[in-house]
Amino acid sequence: MKIINIISLAIVALLCAGVVLAAEEKQGAAQPYDENTYGPAAPIIWEKPVKAVVFSHKTHTMGAGLGCDSCHGGLFEQESGAAEKKPDFTMDKIYKGGYCGACHDGQTAFAAKTRCAACHIGARGLKRLRQAESDRTAPAASH
Repeated sequence: MKIINIISLAIVALLCAGVVLAAEEKQGAAQPYDENTYGPAAPIIWEKPVKAVVFSHKTHTMGAGLGCDSCHGGLFEQESGAAEKKPDFTMDKIYKGGYCGACHDGQTAFAAKTRCAACHIGARGLKRLRQAESDRTAPAASH
């Protein structure tokens, strides 16, 4: 009886390991990010309506399965920085369903009023993000 339990446990462990390895292999074989399909890879950092708001095209396109026309052509213009120039690009407008609030309404996606830190990274987060970008683009030191 004990041998059957040990064998059963070993089979379950092997199956679990196989599932984990298959998932890791699938992640490693993921498609590379294509900016022509999914938008700019670099995050957009807005200074308005509040400083240090980060937007990722990848999260919204590859992650959420949205196409460019989901936001551009209606909620946002294609031109970089156009929304920030508009006087109504405010948190109040977003809370009332404008701009990001069209989806971040608590039903389609998390409500803009409830998960502030998902987008607002604050001064320290902005400093870390810019340092990480700088580190990525800096030439490697030669030895």
